[in-house]
Amino acid sequence: MDEYYIQRVLDGDADSFRFIIKAYKDMAYSMAMSVVKDDLIAREVLQTSFVQAYINLSSFKSNSKFSTWLYRIVINEAFKVKKKEIRDFIRFGNLSVFTISESDDLTKKIDEDEQKYYINKAMGMLSSKESLILRLFYLEDNSIDDITDITGWTNSNIKVILHRARINMSRILKTDFKLDPKSLYI
Repeated sequence: MDEYYIQRVLDGDADSFRFIIKAYKDMAYSMAMSVVKDDLIAREVLQTSFVQAYINLSSFKSNSKFSTWLYRIVINEAFKVKKKEIRDFIRFGNLSVFTISESDDLTKKIDEDEQKYYINKAMGMLSSKESLILRLFYLEDNSIDDITDITGWTNSNIKVILHRARINMSRILKTDFKLDPKSLYI
């Protein structure tokens, strides 16, 4: 399906690029957020990346998947922005009060929401590379080879980062949030 819309864009139908944006914006945002860890900056990275992809679409070779090519643009742009970013900021956590009803479904949903909250919070505490690798491997179900294509890093480097990321994620969940990582079902 990507090939069809890519060809339409290359043939001059700029509106067909909307399909590409719609299909890939969520995962591309997630990757950018893993690296820059700021919503506004991640959105800027995403916008710049899609503009670059549109401008350079003719250079896309069908040797690899389109998503791999696009995600590589997003990751490169995110790390470029991160290198330029020299600023300190303070983040205040949001305090939430949950009222648990007697409904099992609501209790389970709150548990899932809480778990997602802690996992996302822990991902934000990891290094950009570790957060990105965990997101690509576990959330996007990419293989090590796919991640190599997307990032341009070696297989062994990715395996080392993935190993360290698992250890650091587990440590953060245990020490900072007092959670047992094995008890999470997300």
